Amino acid sequence: MLKGLYTAYTGMINEQNRMDTLTNNLANVSTVGFKKEGATSQSFDDILTVKIKDQSVGLHNVQRLGTNNPGVKIGENYTDYTQGSFRVTDNTYDLALAGEGFFAIEFTNKAGETSTMYTRAGQFTLNKDGYLVNENGDYVLDTQSRRIQLNTLLDSEIAEDGTITQNGRTVAKIQVTDFEDYNYLEKYGETYYRPVEGAKTTAADATVNSGYLEMSNVQVVSEMVNLISVTRAYESNQKIIQTYDSSLEVAVNQLGRIQ
Repeated sequence: MLKGLYTAYTGMINEQNRMDTLTNNLANVSTVGFKKEGATSQSFDDILTVKIKDQSVGLHNVQRLGTNNPGVKIGENYTDYTQGSFRVTDNTYDLALAGEGFFAIEFTNKAGETSTMYTRAGQFTLNKDGYLVNENGDYVLDTQSRRIQLNTLLDSEIAEDGTITQNGRTVAKIQVTDFEDYNYLEKYGETYYRPVEGAKTTAADATVNSGYLEMSNVQVVSEMVNLISVTRAYESNQKIIQTYDSSLEVAVNQLGRIQ
């Protein structure tokens, strides 16, 4: 078989993965606290030893070790944790973190199981019972990992260290947590992160800013330029396959014809 077909095929698969990542970034350009993602790739020389039952090439395209198949393999996706711009809301319970750190959220899944998630999205409000929750209804946690309940009839003030006061009395302090290595954070949904085995927490140096929201760090112009580049690369690989297809058609239907 023609080796170029496999090279072009793996190239198209890789560009499709990059396209999916870029379009997800663009779809969340207005999502509060969203962190953009990127996609990596590996050359065939780097991944020769992992070609046994490698599902990343497709469940129906499993290849054995040593197959002569130059091309590219989809690598790992990564998250860009750089801080996004702030938007002024003047809402006391809209919070933005300046610096490294995450809000701690008590998340409840569909099965009713609770766990602690971390997020940069500080679009909070008070529910009917006075608990501080995010837009999904999940509870914001204090430094003791407890739900924060406030008096809905009183005004609140939130200091830069996360301390909440009402009528001059300290009611609670919002938990802000950071991690030594963000590689041990797994993305869950669009704005949640959960630690995996090996994750170690550390003191956060972020300050809490009341009346602000941290917006997505996606740069639309940059993503659109990358999107055009990916589209062109995909089309180039597509044309290579079409060229090989035409050559094979000539070889089979014309050169092989018995005179």
